[in-house]
Amino acid sequence: MLTKSARLWLGLITAISLLSLASSCTPKEGSSDNTGETTVVKAVPTKDAGTITGKVTYTGTAPAPIKIQTEADPACAKASPNLTSEEWVVNNGNLANTFIYIKEGTLADGTKIGDYSDPAPSSSVTLDQRGCHYKPHVLGVVVNQNISITNSDPTTHNIHFMPKNNPDWNQSQVNGAPALTHKLSHAEVLVNVKCNQHPWMKSYVGVMKTKLFAVSSEDGSYTISGVPPGRYTVVAWHEGGATGTQQTMEVEVKPSASATADFKFGAAAELRGQPGSLPVVALEAPLVGKH
Repeated sequence: MLTKSARLWLGLITAISLLSLASSCTPKEGSSDNTGETTVVKAVPTKDAGTITGKVTYTGTAPAPIKIQTEADPACAKASPNLTSEEWVVNNGNLANTFIYIKEGTLADGTKIGDYSDPAPSSSVTLDQRGCHYKPHVLGVVVNQNISITNSDPTTHNIHFMPKNNPDWNQSQVNGAPALTHKLSHAEVLVNVKCNQHPWMKSYVGVMKTKLFAVSSEDGSYTISGVPPGRYTVVAWHEGGATGTQQTMEVEVKPSASATADFKFGAAAELRGQPGSLPVVALEAPLVGKH
């Protein structure tokens, strides 16, 4: 039988062993778990933040939109009798639906942008099915941000997320059904989304660790806000081919200033080869209202 002193020492040894085991199993700040994702959110610094703005254009004659045959579903044929493909949406040489994001870079204080992860916004992003196509065609979210999926059509749709770094997700949604909610837990550029009911319907979702991304509008313009001072590699991604087409540019953002990064796709860009790099176009101008 153990003496009182021996039992005390045995208890202390057991407690120390359990504490050591718990410590070894607890992720440290900034470490990664078995998913490869950072376990602690470290938001991008906002002090002296600037912007990256620019325009995305298409050089040469843009491919003509392809008319989509929707007669197989009378509801789609009625809602969008002149529905066309959205791979290249070009207006007066300006290219819409291009996803622009900061891929990597170094802040002015020497830290890497890849070390930061913004918390998911409390607001959701809406992906609507309207006129038998997805609206918007390209969108961006922060990791774990809610995507609200709605069906505005008088027919049944099937939403199929087909990611590489996230689980496959496939849900049907009848007309009038409540919105579905989905989120993606791992960064990925870009996730393909399609409708199994209507094969022409597709959308692309960029899933980012930070809020440093934008999508070009119909006039080709975009703005990435909240960019801390530093030097970055900015990527403009557009659908096309097996994995998309992209252009890259090195950009420097000065404190509380705006840098310009314009991208070109199309015939001239293809002569340079894609993916590829464009010359630096970075102009700094003070931001109004910034101190």
